[in-house]
Amino acid sequence: MLDQIIKFLTGPDLTRPSQADEGPRLAIAALLVEAAKSDGVYRDGERFVVAGLLRRLFTIEEEAAARLVAAAEQALAQSVQLFRFTRPIVEQVPPEQRAGIIELLWETVYADRILTADEDSMVRRVAGLLYVSDLDRGAARLRVLKRLGIPE
Repeated sequence: MLDQIIKFLTGPDLTRPSQADEGPRLAIAALLVEAAKSDGVYRDGERFVVAGLLRRLFTIEEEAAARLVAAAEQALAQSVQLFRFTRPIVEQVPPEQRAGIIELLWETVYADRILTADEDSMVRRVAGLLYVSDLDRGAARLRVLKRLGIPE
């Protein structure tokens, strides 16, 4: 699943420099940063996790990932709603690949190996905005738990 979204998001239309800070890339980065912040704690370790996920997803260098995280943080500071970030994803990412984004959100909120009610709520809200079913959201969570070696 994640391989399909990586292939789609690193395609020719999204690799041009003029689009590097727009559309789905910035939106996904902003959602990951928001997920990392959703428990009220956002430290360098969480920033590192988000940057690592972005490096893996977009096949970009560490410096480019750091710039994308900074741009996402700035965009979040200027926005009061998540819809701004979910809309470009809904418009440009095929429905069957959006569960991969939810998987990234789960990986972000489980970075500290603890899921808070606020984090769970945030992922649930974003999944709804991305039109990802409860079943697919739950399956994405289970894949992440298994990958990270965290008991259910």
